[in-house]
Amino acid sequence: HKIVPIDLDTPDRTIINEAAALIQDGQLVAFPTETVYGLGADTFNQSAIQAIFSVKHRPSTDPLIVHIGSIQELSIVAIKIPEIALTLAHQFWPGPLTLILEKQSNIPHAVTAGGPSVAVRYPDHRIAQLLIATSGCPIAAPSANRFSRPSPTLANHVFADLNGKIPMILDGGPTNIGLESTVLDLTHSCPCILRPGGISMEQIQSVIPDVQIRKQFFDVSHESQHSPGQLFKHYSPKAPLCLFTGHSIDDVTMAMYVHMEKLLNMNQSVGAMLVEEDLELFKPLAKDGGLIQNLGSVNKLDIVAKNLFACMRRLDSANVDCILIHMLPKNEIGLAIQDRLFRAAEKVIQV
Repeated sequence: HKIVPIDLDTPDRTIINEAAALIQDGQLVAFPTETVYGLGADTFNQSAIQAIFSVKHRPSTDPLIVHIGSIQELSIVAIKIPEIALTLAHQFWPGPLTLILEKQSNIPHAVTAGGPSVAVRYPDHRIAQLLIATSGCPIAAPSANRFSRPSPTLANHVFADLNGKIPMILDGGPTNIGLESTVLDLTHSCPCILRPGGISMEQIQSVIPDVQIRKQFFDVSHESQHSPGQLFKHYSPKAPLCLFTGHSIDDVTMAMYVHMEKLLNMNQSVGAMLVEEDLELFKPLAKDGGLIQNLGSVNKLDIVAKNLFACMRRLDSANVDCILIHMLPKNEIGLAIQDRLFRAAEKVIQV
């Protein structure tokens, strides 16, 4: 089992070849994408796909995303591809948009959780693209972490969760977006966003003005999901995450401050994930032993997204008793951040 650093600008082909040989041999390889690290296998190899589920402890009701290396390869995995799918692909691929389409009959059951549709995307990452091309097959890959844990945005996160369970981790450094792809269902008459992600709702509305967004989520259930990322409790740190929300951001921030102060006075170990704008206010609590993670500016939500899971994992490593965070704006990638926070949260405190 090894972590192999690979340079994004001049990737070493022998490393890519070695990783591709593992994929062709029915083994698993963790690799970087622009969203989070993926745990990849040959889409058409049934036992390799089974291995993904067992290594991750992922329920078999949760389907996988199939990663392709060009728009042309869409027809290898999907049938009856609607015109709108090609329009979206030309606009947003390669990129963090996953399309749900009717599947080709030879896609293994486990990839689609037994369902009739397949989730597919063309990733915008040099290493991922080279791995797919050299392996000569579409690569099915969920995030390379233990199921329900925060997604891995560094090779070290993958190592922490899957050490000893997979033969190779390609280390391409920190992932660029830090949150998973947007999942868009095109199998019904009304296109619907099933999971907000790296392509914003506003961007999709520029192509599909009346796109719907899914409101409710599944608990870990025995019901097969239509798409990945639908289960409610997900992306969670080990420490309970407490999410503060309400109409007035000042009131919400203050309530979080008071709560943190109270917990510290009870000798709890408390972590807080803060935007830059709150750092000054929380300084006294940092002096009292509160552990602060800086997510970045509230005006640069793309940076916050990139830092989110790594901050969660750092507070987990510090063995805090709980992690506090407050709601952030919902524009652009903010919607995806909000989605991940709601699902990572042990409790939501309405102020």
